[in-house]
Amino acid sequence: MSAVQKKYYPDYTWDDYLNWEGRWELIDGIPWAMSPAPGIKHQLISSNIASQLNSLLENCSHCHALLPVDWKINQQTVVQPDNLVVCGKLPKQYLNKAPEIIFEILSPASARKDQNIKFELYQKEGVNYYIIVNPEDSIAKLYQLGDDGRLVKKLDAQNESWHFDLGDCAFDFDFAKIWA
Repeated sequence: MSAVQKKYYPDYTWDDYLNWEGRWELIDGIPWAMSPAPGIKHQLISSNIASQLNSLLENCSHCHALLPVDWKINQQTVVQPDNLVVCGKLPKQYLNKAPEIIFEILSPASARKDQNIKFELYQKEGVNYYIIVNPEDSIAKLYQLGDDGRLVKKLDAQNESWHFDLGDCAFDFDFAKIWA
């Protein structure tokens, strides 16, 4: 969005966000409604991802699998990834640093945002692994942050596994187990 276009949009902040009802994300001061609620297939896939991550991280006291939680990037940007892995000490209210792994499950209402706006945001914020899960074609596109700071596609996963190395924790994630 150009600076000229941006000046005509409202410019909301974290303080505004805290007063909104329902589920929202705030990206560069622009609110994004998180409705309608995700469909059943979306939720089943998210549940399968969460279950596998919890199991794989069971013996790792350093990293944690989370479901949607506020990640406050700055005063004008707050997002809620579908599934994520955070390493280190967990804050009490909201995340204030980039997760190591983010899974976003596409839905008709969020697909363009997840594939474009969030892709660029997660890349800029240094998310090590970004996985875009498409329930319609049962493909998960796995991107890894390169040395140049860009997310590079490493795998189109359906039934494949991927070895995640998070320093203190490492595990093999089986994508065949996520499809509902």
